Amino acid sequence: MCGIVGAVAERDVSPILLEGLRRLEYRGYDSAGLAVMDTHNLLHRHRAVGKVSALDAAHASAPLTGSTGLAHTRWATHGAPTEANAHPHLARDEVAIVHNGIIENHESLRKRLTADGYHFTSETDTESVVNAIHARLAAGDDLFVGVQNVLSELEGAYALGVISTREPGRLIAARRGSPLVIGVGIGEHFIASDVAALLPVTRDFIYLEEGDVVDLTRDSLTIYDTNGQPVDRPVRTTELTADAAERGEYRHFMAKEIHEQPRAIAETLEGRISDNRVLPEALGPEATALLEQAQRIQIVACGTSYHAGLVARYWFESLAGLPCDVEVASEFRYRRHVVPAGTLFVTLSQSGETADTLAALREAKTLGYLASLAICNVPESSLVRESDLVMMTRAGPEIGVASTKAFTTQLTALLLTVIAAARRQGLGESEESRLVAALCHIPRQIEEVLTLESKVEALAEQFVDKHHSLFLGRGSQFPIAMEGALKLKEISYIHAEAYPAGELKHGPLALVDADMPVITVAPRDDLVEKLKSNLQEVRARGGQLYVFADAASAPAADDGCQVLILPSVDEVLAPLLYTIPLQLLAYHVAVLKGTDVDQPRNLAKSVTVE
Repeated sequence: MCGIVGAVAERDVSPILLEGLRRLEYRGYDSAGLAVMDTHNLLHRHRAVGKVSALDAAHASAPLTGSTGLAHTRWATHGAPTEANAHPHLARDEVAIVHNGIIENHESLRKRLTADGYHFTSETDTESVVNAIHARLAAGDDLFVGVQNVLSELEGAYALGVISTREPGRLIAARRGSPLVIGVGIGEHFIASDVAALLPVTRDFIYLEEGDVVDLTRDSLTIYDTNGQPVDRPVRTTELTADAAERGEYRHFMAKEIHEQPRAIAETLEGRISDNRVLPEALGPEATALLEQAQRIQIVACGTSYHAGLVARYWFESLAGLPCDVEVASEFRYRRHVVPAGTLFVTLSQSGETADTLAALREAKTLGYLASLAICNVPESSLVRESDLVMMTRAGPEIGVASTKAFTTQLTALLLTVIAAARRQGLGESEESRLVAALCHIPRQIEEVLTLESKVEALAEQFVDKHHSLFLGRGSQFPIAMEGALKLKEISYIHAEAYPAGELKHGPLALVDADMPVITVAPRDDLVEKLKSNLQEVRARGGQLYVFADAASAPAADDGCQVLILPSVDEVLAPLLYTIPLQLLAYHVAVLKGTDVDQPRNLAKSVTVE
């Protein structure tokens, strides 16, 4: 969840490290720090609570210069967001470390090291690691061997960067359970938790595998695998550019990403359909055979991705006739499983580094699933590398913590997968052609919805003084209501929850009054008339309704029911279209309330710890 940047070069690395942190701000953090080794081989450090701008200010007043350094943005796990708990951590001014992840046995390490005379200045698990490394160096290990020896003692997850005044110009990095990449330059090398941090200085990257340890200098790079053996990892050139993470004309990244959805969906479709048919090869060379063998589907995901999985359950069962279970990854890991024969295991993740989803995939490999399919937005992520089949979403960089285009491109990729599977289960050619044609039309329909933004903004003004809200949907629109509620609570901090509309009378109706806005998605489908009856229950109790609906089935608007008409859309594709006004509503409510839209409090973009 945190951000790591490190560098060993001939030039001053401080500007590179600080710019890297700025480019990782989207990940979520509460403090930041920088440590640089100067020309006299002495370590100097700045740390600050809050934004990277506070660290910038500290650096501007007392600049740090040097050719080897580490920087970090921290999201608090062990210990509150304080300067003392911020990274980098130092051991006796000789070793500096940055760390993502959680060291589960840090308390036993701390007790041992305290007994050995080490003084701790923070509450973090990380400080146990840096002191343990220092102890190994004091015992005679060189930096690489010392780090290796300490890694063998650690329990938990980590991505690490380590430098020492004893060996200037050397940087050791390692990963287990948290992502880390190596940036390859000319006469310089870098580390980062995300390629976005290093795009101004290189486009050539090595994506480390689980258990890798790397020994870096300006001119050399050696990678050792989990067995301690030297290993070659390919250098890959990213297609991302340094301006890929810029807001452009938009006030916030979230607004930009909402408006990028038509293009992102079109790119997710590109090359995967032909003559109104889905090409199953888009999932990989073995996809056809595996889809023919699939007898049921198990989807595992977290957060917004979980909601995409819930929509897909309706599609898999109604279109492909395949039973489908959907589970939150953090729950999947901690129960006993019965795996029916022929079950395809599907994971969904924007980053491909979500800790709980990755752990679920790794456990699934031991449980006898037919195969694993990852639907993901990051080509070189751990989830992609460790799955049998892959469907990339092509959303491009998503910076805003509240996911938008990653969600709709996940839905697009899922529907392509469902159609490919449905063909194996007897979906007719004419029905497939109809669905694919409708899917190809969705980008244009979303553009139509985006033209309604000013109307949604006007609705948002009525939410600014509200403290609670209720979202309703039926059928495949219930997960869309869940996603709408998540968006509103994430960025506006208004309490929001979602219910199937038919469940109103089983509890939520007790909450409905004039101060509880009720937001409803109501496309034209087989359940819309029942939904209208549910809405009457709200009106009868003085509730204020906000309804997004199809013109052919919209309820009558009045003082207590405001209706926004959306373009007519195929019933199957309605989840893709109806999520757009909910994203816009959450965005404009948050803007009016003055919250930090792109980096909401307490949240992180990439959840790489459990």
